[in-house]
Amino acid sequence: MPVCLREFDFERDYDAAIHLWEGMEKGIHVGRSDTPVEIRRKLERDPDLFLVAEHDGQLIGTVIGGFDGRRGYIYHLAVRTGYRGRGIGGMLMGEVEKRLRAKGCLKCYLNVTPDNVEAMRYYEKRGWQRSDNPSYAKEFN
Repeated sequence: MPVCLREFDFERDYDAAIHLWEGMEKGIHVGRSDTPVEIRRKLERDPDLFLVAEHDGQLIGTVIGGFDGRRGYIYHLAVRTGYRGRGIGGMLMGEVEKRLRAKGCLKCYLNVTPDNVEAMRYYEKRGWQRSDNPSYAKEFN
């Protein structure tokens, strides 16, 4: 199954991303930082860290990375039901981690909701270590 990773394009992807996030069983809470104004603001700062996975023209996954010049942060890793277990989340995470490292990021954080045990296991398998519950951290070499 060919999957394309690319940078988020607001006009093309916003509605599909919101739909994906709202449909997640757990772990992603759509809030005021996900409004069109806030997503556009995010894209002004570091558009190269907001990635989507696409299959046959359909958005099937997202990940948002942030970097403040010192630390990184990961938000909204999501893969559409039916496409999970195929390595798409790993592709998204691998690419955003690579891009964060290229910017000079030495340590990155993400939050996992306490009810999302599957996500905790997923991140731990990828080398993330629990810091303060529900946060995880990863140092980049």
